[in-house]
Amino acid sequence: MSDTDKDANEALADEWAAAMEEQDVVDDDIIPASTIGAESAQFQELTSDSNKGGSGEVQLDAILDVPVTISMEIGRTQITIRNLLQLNQGSVVELDRLAGEPMDVLVNGTLIAKGEVVVVNEKFGIRLTDIISPADRVKRLGK
Repeated sequence: MSDTDKDANEALADEWAAAMEEQDVVDDDIIPASTIGAESAQFQELTSDSNKGGSGEVQLDAILDVPVTISMEIGRTQITIRNLLQLNQGSVVELDRLAGEPMDVLVNGTLIAKGEVVVVNEKFGIRLTDIISPADRVKRLGK
């Protein structure tokens, strides 16, 4: 590195240091750190102890009417936009699942179960064959 480059880097470092010092002064002028009083938040537990004499059951009434989207997925594939635009009536798209493999049951996009397709009163349905445990759901979030 040449002396000119070193001088330029040192000048830049000095500018950054000055800007950071100026920022600290501005921050302290706006809200001095000594005047900020933080308090920890206190949350009430969602148990029915207060309502039903200490049974320890979780109160779900608050969330029972929240709508969720449940969907079933038979498979996925990736194709190029060129191939997507060439699709027409009668085209076949190959998916990543084998015939007879269980379908994924998703709630708001999160896998919660697997199942098989059934027909009930001339409508499609799904018979759940495997429920994903909460611990497994958490493990899948990292993937």
